[in-house]
Amino acid sequence: MKSLAAGILIGAVSAAIFSSAAQAQTAPAIRHPPGDYATVNGARLWYESEGQGEPLILIAGGPGDSHAIFHPFFSRLADRYRVIYYDAFGVGKSDRAKARAEYSFARDVENVEGLRKALGLSKINILGQSYGGMVAQGYALKYPAAVGHLILASTFYSGKMWQANNDNCNYEIRNQYPEVWEKLQKMRARGVRSSAPEHQKEYYGVPLGLFYFYDAAKAGALPEEPGNTDVYYTIAGGDADFVIGGDIAALDFRADLQKLRMPILVVAGRFDRVSIPRYALDFKRYAPQAQIAILENSGHFPFIEEPDETEAVLRDFLGN
Repeated sequence: MKSLAAGILIGAVSAAIFSSAAQAQTAPAIRHPPGDYATVNGARLWYESEGQGEPLILIAGGPGDSHAIFHPFFSRLADRYRVIYYDAFGVGKSDRAKARAEYSFARDVENVEGLRKALGLSKINILGQSYGGMVAQGYALKYPAAVGHLILASTFYSGKMWQANNDNCNYEIRNQYPEVWEKLQKMRARGVRSSAPEHQKEYYGVPLGLFYFYDAAKAGALPEEPGNTDVYYTIAGGDADFVIGGDIAALDFRADLQKLRMPILVVAGRFDRVSIPRYALDFKRYAPQAQIAILENSGHFPFIEEPDETEAVLRDFLGN
């Protein structure tokens, strides 16, 4: 939720995670599959593809995180699926906006459809991580006939749910890092908000890997590729680390999820502090066909902390 670009690895959150001097693991060397640009809604989006079979499109979090978060884990599924990674508009190798107002949740949803068409795909399976799970829900609701299986990983069904998780993350910071909290409160009393560089410096100085992982030492396994905080603070609001705003604040899929007919899998980490299991279980209320999988030794990134268990869950859900 914070930004890897925020949620989530959150774009800025990734910077905080990677700045920790005491990481027991380092990101593995990544061999990216072949990539190319697709022109989608007037912009070039970078995508990479590996494997054969049914397509599985991966939607990264943030908003503002690159597709690199999914490497190298999802190569495991390339023996049976065509795994498609892409950088959202404004992220990674994809085109940037000329004006920040061009970044929007609606555009992120439409870009999934544009990418599907550009790659000549018919029905697709989708996995959305964190903020990407919100994009996945928005896409499935607008284009249900195009979705075979929907996987929602460490994500949110509404802006209010995101806010509740935001509050939980800040509760942890206030209690575990009171000296940082005090500095933040003094800044905020002066009117300084999340998107201000001085606020980000203090806020993301906390080792947020502790909040995203069951085993904080595994935070170093994340690829060291910063997100775009312009995308994050535009879509999630200028004070998104405390008060969710922007496009996210108005989102609420709860009443509509019951309309979905495709199989749905909700994946959560037992020790995720930014998308806590308490709310993940609610998906079952709004989408009765949803399966819930809680990975017992994971935080926000089960595919990093419990790769074998996550692989088994995904293969079982997808059918092989």
